[in-house]
Amino acid sequence: MPKLTERELLGFLAERGHLARIATIGSSGAPGVVPVWFIFEDGRVLITPRKHSVFLANIRRDPRVAITIDEDTGRYRKALFEGEAEILFEVGEDRKWDDVYRRIACRYVDEASADYYLTETRDQPRALIGLARAKAKVTTWRMPAAEEPYSGIWARRYYEPGSKMDASFASPASATGDKLKVK
Repeated sequence: MPKLTERELLGFLAERGHLARIATIGSSGAPGVVPVWFIFEDGRVLITPRKHSVFLANIRRDPRVAITIDEDTGRYRKALFEGEAEILFEVGEDRKWDDVYRRIACRYVDEASADYYLTETRDQPRALIGLARAKAKVTTWRMPAAEEPYSGIWARRYYEPGSKMDASFASPASATGDKLKVK
């Protein structure tokens, strides 16, 4: 599957409305996933867990996380960050990073609604966590564009030996030209 270019990745992460899903390791060792608001700034995925969030407790115990950001229409762009989350500001230090919290809220609702939300939730303490891109394993992918061969849609290991997709992957010149048209 084609990877996002650097420009495509940064543009995708800056677009409004995409949720992140953060996976953490629970006290029993089982994974847990939570959809969250985020912002990508200064090379980090930033997320604001509330004081009593299970995923914040999980990060305190084991900072290993996986964060996915994707879209379910269009080019089906996806980014996966795997690494160790860092608590940048502890619960109760909210006033030190209110500006970040507001920018995150404004990615999902209009400014007036964000301000109202922040006013109404100001007394609910949060932490600010970050996953630095430079310290994470980052994987991206997207559907092929109209001019790209459809044979590159999956990683090579997924093609059944001897199948049409296997043959077209092995020999692009022999590809049938079938393409997925994505708007």
